[in-house]
Amino acid sequence: MSATDMNMRSRIIFYEERNFQGRSYECNSDCADMSSYLSRCHSCRVERGCFMVYDRTNFMGNQYFLRRGEYADYMSMMGMNECIRSCRVIPVHRGSYRMRIYEKENFGGQMYELMEDCDNIRDRFHMSSCMSCHVMDGHWLMYEQPHFRGRMMYMKPGEYKSFLNMGNMRFMSMRRIMDSYY
Repeated sequence: MSATDMNMRSRIIFYEERNFQGRSYECNSDCADMSSYLSRCHSCRVERGCFMVYDRTNFMGNQYFLRRGEYADYMSMMGMNECIRSCRVIPVHRGSYRMRIYEKENFGGQMYELMEDCDNIRDRFHMSSCMSCHVMDGHWLMYEQPHFRGRMMYMKPGEYKSFLNMGNMRFMSMRRIMDSYY
């Protein structure tokens, strides 16, 4: 899918006040720094597509996944403290999903291949944690706690050699970002 096609399919509107009030900023592509458009964000509406929002510029800090829907007071409910500073469009993926997870950094220790969601790596694979991964196909959300809870991180295809370098997180559950979310 081209960048133009993706932009036509993705649209999010951020509002400074709760219940979609106050100044707004409409976005249909990645935005590395939103601070010049809004001073705070208490609500948003995802009209098309899926997005990751971040509490720091340049796609850094805590991440939150937003799919199509209205979030009248989502930011304070999730602990964002009014400081969404960047957002990223998650492209639609219509193929297979495949990821290898590793118990240790640099692809060391036990390795398991996933092609479906995993709600608890300790129960399923007897792994204490996941410290690196290789995403071969699809887009994934990785969660700090079992059952898709806690802080999350968006993973697109690529190699991730050390989660210690990515906010010192250890991941315990993984979920595919399916086209049904769009």
